[in-house]
Formats: sequence, structure tokens, C-alpha cells
Amino acid sequence: MAAPSPAKSMGDPGITPLSPTHIQQDSEDKTPAGPSFTVVVAIDFGTTSSGYAYAFSKEPECIHTMRRWEGGDPGVSNQKTPTTILLTPDRKFHSFGYAARDFYHDLDTTEAKQWLYFEKFKMKLHTTANLSIDTDLHAANGKKVKALDIFAYALAFFKEQALKELSDQAGGEFRNADVRWVITVPAIWKMPAKQFMREACYKANLVPRDNPEQLLIALEPEAASIYCRKLRLHQMVDLDTRTGTAVNGYSPNENVGAGMTQAKEHTRRNRQSRTFLVENVIGELWSELAEGDRYVVVDCGGGTVDLTVHQIRMPEGHLKELYKASGGPHGSIGIDYEFEKLLCKIFGQDFIDQFKIKRPAAWVDLMIAFESRKRAAAPERTNPLNINLPFSFIDYYKRFRGHSVEHALRKSNVDFVKWSSQGMLRMSPDAMNALFKPTIDHIIHYLVELFDRPEVTDIKFLFLVGGFAESPLLQRAVQDMLQGRSRIIIPHDVGLTILKGAVLFGLDPGVIKVRRSPLTYGVGVLNRWVDGKHPSDKLLVKEGTRWCTDVFDTFIAADQSVALGETVKRSYTPAKPSQQVIVIHIYCSEKEGPGFITDAGVRKCGSLRLDLSGTEPPPPPPGGGITRREIQTLMQFGDTEIRAMAVDVSTSRSVKAAIDFLSQ
Repeated sequence: MAAPSPAKSMGDPGITPLSPTHIQQDSEDKTPAGPSFTVVVAIDFGTTSSGYAYAFSKEPECIHTMRRWEGGDPGVSNQKTPTTILLTPDRKFHSFGYAARDFYHDLDTTEAKQWLYFEKFKMKLHTTANLSIDTDLHAANGKKVKALDIFAYALAFFKEQALKELSDQAGGEFRNADVRWVITVPAIWKMPAKQFMREACYKANLVPRDNPEQLLIALEPEAASIYCRKLRLHQMVDLDTRTGTAVNGYSPNENVGAGMTQAKEHTRRNRQSRTFLVENVIGELWSELAEGDRYVVVDCGGGTVDLTVHQIRMPEGHLKELYKASGGPHGSIGIDYEFEKLLCKIFGQDFIDQFKIKRPAAWVDLMIAFESRKRAAAPERTNPLNINLPFSFIDYYKRFRGHSVEHALRKSNVDFVKWSSQGMLRMSPDAMNALFKPTIDHIIHYLVELFDRPEVTDIKFLFLVGGFAESPLLQRAVQDMLQGRSRIIIPHDVGLTILKGAVLFGLDPGVIKVRRSPLTYGVGVLNRWVDGKHPSDKLLVKEGTRWCTDVFDTFIAADQSVALGETVKRSYTPAKPSQQVIVIHIYCSEKEGPGFITDAGVRKCGSLRLDLSGTEPPPPPPGGGITRREIQTLMQFGDTEIRAMAVDVSTSRSVKAAIDFLSQ
């Protein structure tokens, strides 16, 4: 059923298009210079781990990654820290990352129930259908806290860490005003989630609301793409299955994980230095690309998988987004969910649910033990993987069920998981690989779908990035699916690719020249009534004039190519000449061409309110009559966010709109 007419219910005569209705101005080469910043700090706020990196604008080729974190797990890179946050029982910020996890883990069992511990909470922004400023998150003990507060606490923590490090380097206090901040988000995130991150940055005092340009939102696959342009041959692994020759000293016929093992060793040796030199040239790989060549970035993170197709534009090697980002919530945490399902099958859903609430710190401990074993999974592995069960798990199970963990395993009919007398679950390699299968199948499904599209042909390279790209199981699956159609390239420090690319994006936001619009944007207008064309329920009669209400006047359509800084300008006039106030409502839709603002799926995302009172109406034209007042409405696209503005041409009065995707 159609929604009721906003125009009729408000009695607002509204606006009607002037002729000419549409001027499109392509300001591709007029990228706003924007204020200058001393340093760019990028925060990669991940589902499973987070970190920051920075570069001084005077030394753009030197990217510094954050100081090494206290704590850390054996065998796991600690150049990032887990995305975990701990609040005190009275809901004050206590700690973030390894510090939060370890403190929580060491709490007494009864005390732990009072503290609020959060992990893997970023996914809530992707999975919440009606995301708003008031969306809640649940702590490990089940208590609710506003999601905005949690994100703001985390961002404030990174701000404090980065500014302290910059101050130590500068030998005096470093001002926040000198920093351009860059926050990374998945490209497949909808607009409310992107706006939510900006709101959290305002709340964390990362940037003031009246200086929004100080914060850039970077799309994760784009950041990876920007970094991959700089790769030299020794900085990547090429899983090229089409030749038997060794690339980077690694033969593709060897175990698929061998190249990554070599890469990790290279990274480990260089870890003493936290500064990466990004030479101010296009990498050798990039020099193989010509005008119009296409490549795919597959960003496999903890929470999401993001697929983006880019095309090279010469001579500067700028990037054009060829096909709008696709993917879904199928990152590496899917493997954790499968492990949890396996535990439920063995020990019972009721027990696992209770254990998580009654012994939250022990549950965290168990998942840490699983995480390090998960990284050892590989296609050719033959020996079992042992996972430590915390003593409190074994003890609590005995009290809950009245029999032992060993008994549960024998009864469960899960024959590929055994009990070891040292207090461990012994999983066969096949059992571990089976936990990966659903997540990898989803990723391969997205890839097959992408490569089947007619516009996605002749893909020269496939860049596999994000933390999950280190998985030999995923690498093998992608190789099998592509069958040599594209070369698969994996940067050595694959988990930091997005972070380093985000710094480069902050230094030169104009590098992505053309994007695809994720939504259709337009405004609601009145058009002159046309009998037989317009539906009768849209008829509005005002002072003898018949209007068709609620017409969706499209500025830009979903999936349309948009150049960076491209401005679409439309001219309107008040439907009633004596109007004192003009309100222009901005609408968006996932459909390409909605006819009316009341169509299903259309939502209001902003308003422009121009006050015309106290100003002289424009003089009448020669020969009499009324001069229609011209109101120009401008929307600027091509950035990761959209800006809107309205100008009263006769007085030059203007208003800007904050496009709001979070109001319900």
C-alpha cells in the first residue's frame, strides 16, 4: 500500500521545477584543496582487530604504524590490537584491546559478571536493519549499552594513543587541529552505518562537528587498492597458477601457504622498524597495467567480505570504480560461529548459553585458544589440532550435566573431535577445515557472481587483502575458482594493507576519480497536473492551480558513475509566489528510478529550509507579470559522503543540509 502524501498532510505548497530543469557540472579536476594538515592519522577499526598508522604531509612516503601493543598472543601479529573494550561496573571506560581482554580474563568469576566487556561489536552496524543513534549493544554479561557510546570510547582511545605518540615524536604537545583523521569502513556498508561512524567521531571529539572536512571516511577496498598501486615485486606473493615458474622464490605447485609463510617471515624480520617506505612511484606490478585495465580487490576481513572492481585511468593512474561494491557479512568470524555451533552440538545449546553468561571470561579464553589454532588450518595439514578447554569449562560442565566432558564427546557422535587426557579437544584437520567451509563458500559464491557479470571481463589481477586473506584454505579456494583467469596477488603484510592505503588516501583523497552511486537521490516536487498521466490520488488543487504532488525528481540514479566532486544543480521555484519559507526534502532509494516519494523503499534523508521572509521578491520582468523566484539546489557526489545545498538566487542566501540516514 502506498504511503500517505507528505505534501497533502503538511499543506506545504512546496516547489516546482523551473526550466531548464537540469544542469550537470562535472568538476572532476576541481577537487577542493581543503585545509592543510601536518599529519594524516588513519584508524582501521576492524571487526576482530584494530590499529592506526600515520604519515606527515612533508614525508608522505614514510608510513608509521602504531607502537607495539602491550600483551599479544604467541604466533599472532600484534601490530594491531583486538577490537575489544572493557567498561567498569559503573559504565566508565576502562581499557581497549589486549589490555581490556587480559584484565577481563584475570578478573575473579563473580567480579567479571559486573564488568561490561564487548568484542566483535562492529558487525552490529552492518546487521541492524533500522540503525539509529539509539541502537544498543549487549556486553558479554548481557547488559545493554548505547552502541554510539562504545564506538566513541574506542575512537577516543585511538585519538589519545596517536596524539601521545605524535607528541613524543615532536618533543612537545601535538595539537589535534593539525591532524587529518581517516576512518575505514567496508564499501558494502549502507549509508546509515557510514554516518554512524562519523557521529561516533564527533562524540569522541576526534573532530569538531563544525569542521567535518577534518575527517575522511575511507572505503576499505579503495584503501587497499591505493596501497596495492605502490607494491614492488618483493612486497607481495603472486599465486599465479598458470606457470610452473617460481614467483618471488615460491613455486605455485608447492603448498599454497608456503608463499605466505615466507611473507610472514619477511614481515617479522622487518617488524623492528614500524616505518614503511612507500616509494613515490607506481609499483612494477602497476606498470603492467594500461589505460582501461581492470582488477578486482577482494577484502576479506573479520566481519565482512567486500568485492570492488576498479579500472585504471591514465596518465596519473587514477582509479575508477567500475562496478559498485558487492559482498556481505561473511568474514572470518563466521568460522568462530561454526566452532560455537560445533560446541553446542557436543555439549548442548543450553549449556553453552549458560556458560557464556556465568563464566564470560572463561568463554573469552576458550575463543582465544581457538583463534590461534584456527590460523594453523591449511589444505595439506595431516596432524590434529589441539584446543585447550579452560578448567572452568570442564568443571562447570560436570556440575551442569552431572557427567564429564569426555562422556559428552563419546555420546555426541561427533567422531572427528576427540578428547585428549591433557584437557584438550583434538580436532582432525578435516574437522577444522569443515568450520571454514560455509564462510569460504559464501566468498566464492560472491566471486562467481561477480565474474559472471558481462561488465566484469578481462580482469588482469585479483588482489586478496584483509586479515582473512592469510588463510591458505581461502587462497586455495580462490585459485580453484579462478582457474588461472586472473593473477592472484597477496601483499606481504596483508593485515595492514587497508591501514597503509587509508593513510595514502588521507594524503591524496582525489586519487579515486569515479565512483558508483550506491543509491538514487532526489527531491520531492510538485509538477503541473497532466490528465491521464498522473494518478488521481496525487491531485492537489491550490488557488485554482492543479498540481501532481510527491513527484520524485531524480538527481542521480543508483549505480550511476559519478566523478569526484561532481555537482548536480537543479533550479526550482516556489509553487506559491508569496511563500515565506521553502522546505526542500531530500529522498533516497535503492531503486534506480522511483516515480514518487511515497513509493516503497523511498526514505527521507535530509531537508533544506530556506527562509525567504524579510527579503524583497525579485522585480517583475519588462512588460509586467511575475518573475518566478529561482531556488538552486545543489548536490555534490563522488565522495564517500554526499553534500547538499540550496541557494536563493535573488538574495544569495544559502543553506546546507546534513543528510541524515539515522533518523527513523
